[in-house]
Amino acid sequence: MKLGRISVDGPDGATPRLVLVVPEEQRVIDLRRTLLWELEQEGASYDSALRYAEGVFPGSMSAAIGLGNSFTQVAERINKSRPDRYSLPFDKVTWLPSSDPSVVRDGLTFVGHIKGFHEKIGHAPNPCLLQIPGYFKGTPHTVIGHEAEVAWPGYIQHMDYELELGYVIGRQARNLHPDNALDHLFGITIFNDFSARDRQAIEMPIGMGPTKCKDFAYGIGPWITTVDEFADLDRIGMEVRVNGEVWGKGDSSNKLWTIAELLAWASLGEVLVPGDVIGSGTMGGGSALELDRKLQPGDVVELIVEGVGTLRNKMGQPQEGIWWPEERKPFM
Repeated sequence: MKLGRISVDGPDGATPRLVLVVPEEQRVIDLRRTLLWELEQEGASYDSALRYAEGVFPGSMSAAIGLGNSFTQVAERINKSRPDRYSLPFDKVTWLPSSDPSVVRDGLTFVGHIKGFHEKIGHAPNPCLLQIPGYFKGTPHTVIGHEAEVAWPGYIQHMDYELELGYVIGRQARNLHPDNALDHLFGITIFNDFSARDRQAIEMPIGMGPTKCKDFAYGIGPWITTVDEFADLDRIGMEVRVNGEVWGKGDSSNKLWTIAELLAWASLGEVLVPGDVIGSGTMGGGSALELDRKLQPGDVVELIVEGVGTLRNKMGQPQEGIWWPEERKPFM
């Protein structure tokens, strides 16, 4: 089953809606409106049916996933019938991020990228990478969806993409063990960790993690494919194209840390909540840095993941007039 979020115009402005996605027919089905209609056909009053439909299919994917079977069972029933009523063709859809996570987490697990990245920056990988499944936290407020333009702050000169899977959490969890961590995985989406390499080179030596080199944009979409549709989570085909040209191709194998280990580590001492998205880390060869290339304003970046779809974003124009701090004098 494939589930996404779109924006629908209403009397109070744009409203988020959950949709069932049918890629082979290039259409989506509005889940709330479909359920509302079904309930009315069964004799429910409009007001009661609306309250129920809004409860099962809110505009938040995180809130819906948090309902557990109350959400998935109704969505699966609609998926079996796939009615034409209340469906929209892809070309009439405005996509939202496939989930609305409480916080962005992004890992570093693919051996190929770890080696390739460090070769390009001229440093050996930190031995600490062998001790824990490292990840960083970013803001959820700059998450964008399929076909959205990527904001380009004017302080960025070297722009990059990163081809990743997004692991969508299905159940609240704390202190997981790898043996049961995958029981809390709802599905897979595509995650683009847009990166400012020139800013990253300044931020990372401080030792407090990335901020302005990452938090300007995270792409999550185009939709979520539930985990039951994947025969092998470690052999998912992945590809990136820029302006239609293939820049990287591979799969989700060759990881230093397993998916279960990454999820378990992220849950230690803190809480994962439904709808949270944890980036897999970049596939080997899945960034322009590894190719000695960089993005330009107006470039169209497509991340393609087997079993999910294509997350497409266009790079915006550099924003002018942005303040940047002046370098201070050396410590006395």
